[in-house]
Amino acid sequence: RMAAGHQHPETIKSRRDFLAAARGKRWITPSFVLVTHKRAEDHPVKNVKRVGYTVTKKMGNAVARNRIRRRLRHAAAQIAPLHMKDGHDYIIISRDAALACEFSALLRDMEFAFSRIHGNK
Repeated sequence: RMAAGHQHPETIKSRRDFLAAARGKRWITPSFVLVTHKRAEDHPVKNVKRVGYTVTKKMGNAVARNRIRRRLRHAAAQIAPLHMKDGHDYIIISRDAALACEFSALLRDMEFAFSRIHGNK
C-alpha cells in the first residue's frame, strides 16, 4: 500500500464492478490492455477515478504476478491521473511484455493508451 497522499486512484474492489468495466472501451498495447467504462449514474461510488489490475495465472507464479502488478501500478500512478476522468473505472490487463519490457517502454505504452482511450487523437 502507498502512503496517504500518493496519487494512486482508488482501487476497484468488487468483482461486479470489474466485470462491468471489462465490457468497456479498450486500447491494446504490447504490455497491457487498458479498458475503461463510465459507471452508471446510480452507482454508489461517485466522482472518483478508479483503477483495477488483472494479471492472469499464465503470467507466472505469484511472485512474478505481484511484480507485474507493482510495475503496472507504478507506471499508472505516473501517467493515469493526467488522463483519467471522474466517474470512470479503468482496468489494466497485463500482457506478456509487461514483465520483460523496459520500464520506460511500459510508461510509453501507458502514456499512449491513456492519452487515446477517451478518443483524444
